[in-house]
Amino acid sequence: MIVGLTGGIGSGKSTVARAFGSLGIGWVDADDVAREVVAPGEPALTAIAQRFGNKALNSDGTLNRAALRSIVFDDPTERQWLESVTHPQVRERILLHLERLQRQSPYVLLVSPLLFESGQDALVNRTIVVDVPVDLQLKRTLQRDGVSKAQVHAILAAQLPREERLAKADDIIDNSGDHASMLHQVTQLNQHYQSGLL
Repeated sequence: MIVGLTGGIGSGKSTVARAFGSLGIGWVDADDVAREVVAPGEPALTAIAQRFGNKALNSDGTLNRAALRSIVFDDPTERQWLESVTHPQVRERILLHLERLQRQSPYVLLVSPLLFESGQDALVNRTIVVDVPVDLQLKRTLQRDGVSKAQVHAILAAQLPREERLAKADDIIDNSGDHASMLHQVTQLNQHYQSGLL
């Protein structure tokens, strides 16, 4: 079984994934895979450099994420182009990682901020949405990422509205409380998923 884990920016997806990991559950993070496919020598990075030039690259030839983020969130057409280049490669690489993990774990997680928006939910059997109120998303992201409020709002606008994401969820983890509350919810879901596999 593959379980999709998603949530808006700043909701705590990675923290929840690590909690499942501590229970022996393997997981693939779509953001990590997205970084893999734009590493030096990868075809996606070559395409990005050809389209945007040196402003999209750091001096060492790696992707300048901050510059690219500014370009694509200021222009929806450029974001669509970037997604058309990277999403197919990300999907292919995700499938390879999931297949490897399925041999070692009772079920696996696909952690993806754009699970529904990218169509990656078609790869999973169930979905978990990690949920927090929008004002908490904003506060956490500003503290963590050092980006402007305008950029956070642009990222939020690129993701499904909270209500739509919740409506698509099979399971919901409320991550607006303390760490112990989140761990309790993860433990309960893990027991549910494993008992369903027996």
